Amino acid sequence: MTIKISIITPVFNEERTIRDCLESVKKQSHDSEHIITDGGSTDGTLEIIEGFQNIVARVISEPDRGAYDAINKGIALATGDIIGTLNGNDFFANNDVLEKVSKMFADTQVDSCYGDVNYVDAQNTRRVVRSWRSGGYDRKTFYWGWMPPHPTFFVRKTVYEKYGKYNIDFGSAADYELMLRFLLKFKISTAYIPEVLVNMRAGGMSNSSIINRLKANVMDRKAWRINGLRPYPWTLFLKPIRKIGQFILVR
Repeated sequence: MTIKISIITPVFNEERTIRDCLESVKKQSHDSEHIITDGGSTDGTLEIIEGFQNIVARVISEPDRGAYDAINKGIALATGDIIGTLNGNDFFANNDVLEKVSKMFADTQVDSCYGDVNYVDAQNTRRVVRSWRSGGYDRKTFYWGWMPPHPTFFVRKTVYEKYGKYNIDFGSAADYELMLRFLLKFKISTAYIPEVLVNMRAGGMSNSSIINRLKANVMDRKAWRINGLRPYPWTLFLKPIRKIGQFILVR
């Protein structure tokens, strides 16, 4: 049975990077339903997307409340068995990513899967500046500051239907809250693909400044509390510290 994968790409004024994203989806050996949710771009983003209309299944362009609100809109539109996200300034690491994801979900006991990420220089995307090797899943590792790389997190649509979508009140920590909810609270199953699946341009929302990191830390704490979970005293201090090793890996 062919497994249908929906890829949701939230975008806003990303004319400089969206082509790489689109090309990487186009080149995949496994077909997908590519849904783009644009926040009302005023640059050339939509014009570039129009050039890929033969491979993009759906485009909506309207104001939203940020990337996770846009992703939620895409989830509502998705018709695939599996849902993944690919931000407009990111791209798949190779042409077989979705094929490997599909093989994981051939096992009906697998509810989700994830892999590794390379952070690349925003201008020279061949230069890796940070390497996130997530490793196999053990629910105890969440208590030691671990989380899977969200850009590589693929989930069955039925999981979203059962346990809900992103809580946009969490801002840049909405992905952390969702993964805590799915993996730790509701104990969905997951599988690890031990290779780089996505290249991300360096400079994410929660890491762009110390102030943003502090805000994210507050929301991380709230994510545990709202799900009725209790972290160790050191859990959320270790979460940013674990990222230091990601820089060491590329040296």
